[in-house]
Amino acid sequence: MELIQPLKFKPIFLEKIWGGTKIKTHLKYDFGNIPNCGEAWMLSAVPGYESVVAEGPLEGNTLSELVEIFMEDLVGEKVYDQFENNFPLLVKFIDASQWLSIQVHPDDSLAQKRGFERGKTEMWYVLEADENSQLISGFSKEISKKEYVERLQKKRLEEVLNFQKVKQNEVFFTPSGRIHAIGPGILLAEIQQSADLTYRIFDWDRVDSHGNPRELHVEEALDAIDFSITEDARTPYTPVHNQTIPLVSSSYFTTNLLELDTAISKNYEDLDSFVIYVVTQGSLQIHFNETQLDAAMGEVVLIPNALKNIDLYPTPAATLLEVFV
Repeated sequence: MELIQPLKFKPIFLEKIWGGTKIKTHLKYDFGNIPNCGEAWMLSAVPGYESVVAEGPLEGNTLSELVEIFMEDLVGEKVYDQFENNFPLLVKFIDASQWLSIQVHPDDSLAQKRGFERGKTEMWYVLEADENSQLISGFSKEISKKEYVERLQKKRLEEVLNFQKVKQNEVFFTPSGRIHAIGPGILLAEIQQSADLTYRIFDWDRVDSHGNPRELHVEEALDAIDFSITEDARTPYTPVHNQTIPLVSSSYFTTNLLELDTAISKNYEDLDSFVIYVVTQGSLQIHFNETQLDAAMGEVVLIPNALKNIDLYPTPAATLLEVFV
C-alpha cells in the first residue's frame, strides 16, 4: 500500500491536578467527564499513550504500527536510520488553570545513563493567555548548586527564577536542563522529543483530593539543571503573511510558522522527513494528489515523507505550525 495521504489521529486527553477547560472551550474538543483536562496528546508514540489514526483507510492503526509498516515512506530515510521504529516527536496541547510544578528535563546523555531512551527538549507556542499570565523559564541570576539546594530547602527558590509575562502567539524554546513551569491561564501547543521524563522540583505545596502531595524528584534533578541565567526565553520572530517564518531550529526538530490568507504551495522534495501541521487559528484545506483534507483550529495533521507536494488553501485564513526533523 502506498502512503500518499495526510493523517489525523484521535486525541488522548489526560486529567491533571492543574488542568482546566480551555481544551474544550477554546479548541472545541469534547473530553467527556474529565474534571481537570490538562493535556491533549495529539501525536504520540509514547508507550501507553499511542496515537491512533482517526479516519481513512488506515483508521485504527497506531502511529508506531505505521512507522513499522511504512518506514522511510512515513518518516524519511535519515529519520528512520536514526530512530528506526520509534517516532521521534510528541505534540500536545497544555491547558494550565494553576501553576504546573517547577520542573526540569534531563538531556539525552543523562537520561540514557539512567536507563531511559532519550531526554526532553521542547518548545511552546502560546494559543491563548489570560491577562498577566506568566511562566518560569530558567534563572534570573546565576547561582551555584549549593545555593540552589539551600534555597529549595528554605522555600526561597522563586526569588531567583526568571518569571516572564506571556501573550498569545509568543514562542518559548526550552532546552533540556532549563528549569521551567507554565503558569495559570495559559493554553499552548508543545512540540517535544518523544519522552515522558520529568523531574519535579517543587509543586507549590499542593495536595491531591486525598490530601497527598505529588512525588518530587529533587535528587534526580540536581545533575540535570543548567544553573546559568535566562534573560529572555522568548523566541523573537516577525510574522509575514503567506511566507514560511522560522521559529525554532534544533537538532531535535525544526518549527516554522505559516500565517495564510491566500493559497500557497509547499514542495518537500529536498526534505527527508515527515511534516506535522498544527493548526493554531482558523481553518484550511490541504490539497494533495487531486484530493483534499480539511483541518481546523486545534487539529494536528501528519504529512508522510512520501507526499512531497502540498497545496494549502486557507478558509478564509489560517495560522499553523510546520514541524519536521
